[in-house]
Amino acid sequence: MQFKPLALGGSWLIEPEPFRDERGAFMRTFCEAEFGSLGLVDRFPQHSLSVSHRRGTLRGLHFQRCPHAEVKVVRCVGGVIFDVIVDLRPESATYRQWVGVELSAANGRAIYVPEGFAHGCQTLTDDAVVCYLISSPYEPDAASGVRFDDPVLAIGWPLPVSSISERDRSWPGLD
Repeated sequence: MQFKPLALGGSWLIEPEPFRDERGAFMRTFCEAEFGSLGLVDRFPQHSLSVSHRRGTLRGLHFQRCPHAEVKVVRCVGGVIFDVIVDLRPESATYRQWVGVELSAANGRAIYVPEGFAHGCQTLTDDAVVCYLISSPYEPDAASGVRFDDPVLAIGWPLPVSSISERDRSWPGLD
């Protein structure tokens, strides 16, 4: 795996290094030693999966409040998504900035989302499947979010929203 730092401090794009032969390909998707060597969280007690049937579906922007803040490693294993992270750390030089990355089953990339970030994604294909490694179990009382269309963030979602939960539509803006 190749770890490439993203513009928001502590976030990483993880590129696979597949071994290819006549059968297809094989690649590592997680290695505790490699994550640990970079000082990244390397323990993920919760693994989750989302399936979105319609192109344009938007999930997010989600995070958990302290003391249940979480690190996520997000990978698309079916279809294509536009994955977004937002730095919500007030002390950070990149506070309120966002980065978007295309993740797909074909490119095999993943994104490392540090604590203090909100995360969301929009499906660019029907039947998109996303896998999450999560460092802290889900705690309903700590669950929070930021409105996906907050004008302060001005996220450039690539498609009109075709489906979104009422909860995600109702998150507050940053101001």
